Amino acid sequence: MLLPLVLLFIVVPIAELAVIIQVGQEIGVLWTVAILVADSILGSVLMRSQGRVAWRRFNEATSTGRVPAREVVDGALVIFGGALLLTPGFLSDILGLVLLIPPTRALVRAVLLRQLARRMLRAATTRRGGPRARHDYDVDGTATDVDPDALPHRNAP
Repeated sequence: MLLPLVLLFIVVPIAELAVIIQVGQEIGVLWTVAILVADSILGSVLMRSQGRVAWRRFNEATSTGRVPAREVVDGALVIFGGALLLTPGFLSDILGLVLLIPPTRALVRAVLLRQLARRMLRAATTRRGGPRARHDYDVDGTATDVDPDALPHRNAP
């Protein structure tokens, strides 16, 4: 758990600063700042338009009675992508664009859903880090529906 936090709060900002410095040295400080401001504006515009599309598809899915699973994931990816584009930095901008452009967002969604399915399957077949062991109190049996009105009632004290 510590490694992702170190990456997120230490390594990524250092990498972003290094890229910004390199770009600034190549094209100049004013152009670098202008590009960062322009991509933040572009990010907000893209997030707004793609967010509307995701919201419309969500409403269409719910109105037809379909579970809007894909639309919810798309909406989350659009929000995350927009936030990355609003964050100053070129590396975050690249990832933000990947999440906001529909074809690449579909690829990211497919990978995420595949990973989620694997984790859910693993969680269902394991117990506390290891395979679920069979115990003496595990019982094989069948269940039968019983009418509760046919059962004898006990008076609670």
